[in-house]
Amino acid sequence: MNAKTLKYSMVPEEVKQVSTKHRTIVTKLPVPESLSYFKMMEDYEPLSMQGEPPVVVDRAEDCYVYDKYGNKWLDWASGVLISNIGNGKKAVIAALQQVLDKPLLSTYVFPHEGRTRLAKLLCEIFPFKGYKAYFLSTGSEATENCIKLAKTYGLNKYGKERKYFISFKNAFHGRTMGAQLAGGMDKQKAWLGKLDETFVQVPFPDGYKCEDTSFDLFLNTLKSRGIRPEQVCGVMSEGFQGVGPDFFPMDYIKKLETWCKSNDILLIIDEVQSGFCRSGRWFMFEHYGIQPDIVACGKGISSSLPLSAVIGREDIMNMYAPGSMTSTHSGSPLPVAAAMANILEMKRGPYLSNAQRLEPILRESLEKIQKKHPAQAGCVHCLGLVAGIQIVKPGTKIPDSDTALAINQQCFRKGLLMFAPVGIGGECIKIAPALDIPEDALREGLEVLDEAMDEVLL
Repeated sequence: MNAKTLKYSMVPEEVKQVSTKHRTIVTKLPVPESLSYFKMMEDYEPLSMQGEPPVVVDRAEDCYVYDKYGNKWLDWASGVLISNIGNGKKAVIAALQQVLDKPLLSTYVFPHEGRTRLAKLLCEIFPFKGYKAYFLSTGSEATENCIKLAKTYGLNKYGKERKYFISFKNAFHGRTMGAQLAGGMDKQKAWLGKLDETFVQVPFPDGYKCEDTSFDLFLNTLKSRGIRPEQVCGVMSEGFQGVGPDFFPMDYIKKLETWCKSNDILLIIDEVQSGFCRSGRWFMFEHYGIQPDIVACGKGISSSLPLSAVIGREDIMNMYAPGSMTSTHSGSPLPVAAAMANILEMKRGPYLSNAQRLEPILRESLEKIQKKHPAQAGCVHCLGLVAGIQIVKPGTKIPDSDTALAINQQCFRKGLLMFAPVGIGGECIKIAPALDIPEDALREGLEVLDEAMDEVLL
């Protein structure tokens, strides 16, 4: 299995200087003075930590990212959908400063007020009663915990036969072993060798990569594997698949919920990427009108420090005895303070309404861009303030990662920052600005993307 080489150009080039309200580019890119840092990265960090646009971030505020050489990028990455309320928010910094001044930096699982207050706050914004919240550090930990709870529920209530855990092709649930067993990308599982046959993936009905959006496809896939409903302990899906973003058809997800509930199978929604107002609702599952049994949270929960959570039905969450379901940094004081401040800021600020208000502008602009390049801009999906354009080889649905990267790099040179293309083949240009991005900044970013795609594709 060969490591993917770094594709962004590391040769400093003269670029057109930019000076607008939302972008400033005044140097060659990458900045010549920054190359020593990238050499140090190459010497001391693994290749896996490379591969993003070659900017050494000095600070980030609101919807902007700065280096120390005078450049300012409009941020369409949000730390990979972390900084939902924007970068470096004063409310979050003030909450962290209070903890630092106390000081109280770690507690393991000894109680502190912040942890329980955050659990209460999470359960209050959750749209259903009778749920509890549990904290971890990463999204992978949260999804692993969901798997553990579903497997335990099936075993305890029905016995060893209730063992199958169903997820979806092209899904991403994290990089740890259980999360990748549940993930839907075969290449990411090569290191595992022999796979656990109780983890089964079915096609995701996105309507583009998989044109069959009927729930019969789900049922027939399980039937072809010889799996009966009474053998399934849980079904897990991202709220939206990050490779697109790709969304469930309403009829499909409703039928999936009914199937799970009629067979006492736990329905799990991984909201690590889609939660906390990103889609224009607090949680993506609210768009579908369903009630999951367990939800995994992360990323935007704090808009800053590492924290994840599992929110689940009380009977499920109480299956394990005291001390038997913990993590070293479960509800650690600093991330908890950041999350409390973040959620309270999200409740009182314009973030949710802004995501809803700006969605039509983002969607309609991307659709116009796509229509200019119908052979290569294969698919546009958008909801709230998350969107993606999938770049394909002309006239096909074959991912074109090289062209997607060229568009991404051209945006970088113009002062628009996105993380490297994602997707099943590196074809998806992902758009995820902060939820408080001003309308004029969003429109300016769309103009830059339009220019970049013209320059690369025409």
